[in-house]
Amino acid sequence: MSICLMLAEHCVVLLQFSFRSRGREIRRMKSSMKRGNSFAFLTLDINELEHSKQVNLPRVTVVMPLKGFGEHNLHNWRSQITSLYGGPLEFLFVVESTADPAYHAVKCLLADFKDAVEAKVIVAGLSTTCSQKIHNQLVGVEQMHKDTKYVLFLDDDVRLHPGSIGALTTEMEKNPDIFIQTGYPLDLPSGTLGSYCIYGYHMPCSMGFATGGKTFFLWGGCMMMHANDFRTDRHCVVSGLRDGGYSDDMTLAAIAGAHKRLITSPPVAVFPHPLATDLTFPRYWNYLRKQTFVLESYTTKVNWIMNRALFTSHCYLSWGFVSPYIMAGIHVAAALRHYLKENSLEGTAMTCNGLLLVACLAVCTVIELLSMWNLTRIEVHLCNMLSPEAPQLSLASYNWCLVFIAMLVDNFLYPLSAMRSHLSQSINWSGIRYHLKDGKICKIDRHKHLVPKITDLAGKDLLGKQGSIPKVAIISTLSRTLAQWRQPKKYNI
Repeated sequence: MSICLMLAEHCVVLLQFSFRSRGREIRRMKSSMKRGNSFAFLTLDINELEHSKQVNLPRVTVVMPLKGFGEHNLHNWRSQITSLYGGPLEFLFVVESTADPAYHAVKCLLADFKDAVEAKVIVAGLSTTCSQKIHNQLVGVEQMHKDTKYVLFLDDDVRLHPGSIGALTTEMEKNPDIFIQTGYPLDLPSGTLGSYCIYGYHMPCSMGFATGGKTFFLWGGCMMMHANDFRTDRHCVVSGLRDGGYSDDMTLAAIAGAHKRLITSPPVAVFPHPLATDLTFPRYWNYLRKQTFVLESYTTKVNWIMNRALFTSHCYLSWGFVSPYIMAGIHVAAALRHYLKENSLEGTAMTCNGLLLVACLAVCTVIELLSMWNLTRIEVHLCNMLSPEAPQLSLASYNWCLVFIAMLVDNFLYPLSAMRSHLSQSINWSGIRYHLKDGKICKIDRHKHLVPKITDLAGKDLLGKQGSIPKVAIISTLSRTLAQWRQPKKYNI
C-alpha cells in the first residue's frame, strides 16, 4: 500500500509541474490579448505579423505519411493545409500505393483547394529495409523543395492549430541548437472503454512533454527538424532510420541522446486527438502491443540498456499501481466477512487497520484523478485558445469513472503486452508483419490475411476498393473560403 502512496505523490507532483507550464502559456496569451493583440493565438508579439518579417520566414516542408482513411482524417488534413504560417510552405502527402483509400481521399481534397495551397501526393512504394511509415517519410524528404530549411513530420491523426507551424518555426529560429521539436496529443475519448484506456496511457506520458522546453522524450506524430540534417545524413539520421528502423521517434531520440543533441517541446505544441467512435477493446490491445514493441528496437548498446530500464521500470510501476487496489479489495472483503460473522477483538483491530489503508488509497485516488482532471482542463483551455475558429472542446464529455477503470486496466495489461512483445520479436502493424533481430527490422511479411479492415485508434479503412474513390463530403465554396481566410494577407507598408 505504501508503494501506491509513493506513486500517487510523485504522479501528483509531476502533474502539478506539467499544468504549471501550460497554465503559464495561457496567462501569457491572455495578457497579450488584454494589450490589444487579437492574434495572440498566432504570436504573442503582434509585430511579428508585419509584412517585412513575414516575407523573411524560412521555407517549411510538411511530410505526412498516410495509411488508410478514417472519420477524422478529412478534418485533420484541412487543419494542416490551412495553416496560417506566413512563410513558404509545402505539404507532401506520402502513400504506399494508389490502392490506399487515403490516396483518392486526399486527391479530392487537394483538387478542391486547387492553387490555394502548395501540396502534392507522392506514391512511395513498398518498404524493404524499414517500417512503411519511415520509408514514406524518407521518400517525402527526398522530394522536398531544395530551399526547405525545416521539415515537419506529422501523423495524419494530428489536428493542428492555425499557428502551430509558425510557433515551431519561431523556436527553431531562436535556438539553432535544437535538433528536434516535438509535441503531444490531447486524447478526446469517444466513450468506449478502449478509448479511455488510450487516454489513460497517453496522459501520464504527456508529463514528459509539458516541460515548456528541454525534454528527453519524442512523439513521432509531430517532429520538426533541420532539412540539412537529412540532406547530409548528419549523425546518420537517414541511414539510422532506413537501415532496419522500426520506430521513427525512438530511433531519432536515441540518435539525439547519443550525440547529446537538444529535443524541445514548446508549451503550445499540444494537439487535439479525437479517437474513433467505435474504438473497441481489442483494437486498444493491438495499439498497446505496438507501443510496447518499440522498446524491442534499438540502435546502440546504450539505447538497448535504456530500453531495458524503461521496460523494467514501467512494468514495476504499472503493477505497483494495480496491486494496492487488489489488496484493498481483499481488505474490504475481509471487513464484510467480519461484519457478517462474529470475530475476536484482535480480528476487529486488524480489519480496522486494513480499512484505514483502504481509506488512504481512496484519498490518493481522488487526488490523482483531480490532478489529471486539472491538467486535462488546462490543455483543453489552451487548445480552445489556440484554435478560436474551431468548435470548442469541453471536459463535459469525459467520464472520470471510466478514466479510473481504464487506468487500472491499462496498468495491468502493460506488463503483459511488454512481455509478449519481448518474447515474440514480431508485430503486425496495419497489415504488415515486422520481425526484429538485434533491435533492427530483419524481415517484412505482407499477406492479405494480415491486413485488418480498420486501424486501431482512428478506425481508418485500410482495404477500400481497388480504383474506387471514397465518398468525401467536401463543400467546395466553404473550403476555398477557409483556405483564403487562413492564408496570411501581405500588404505593402
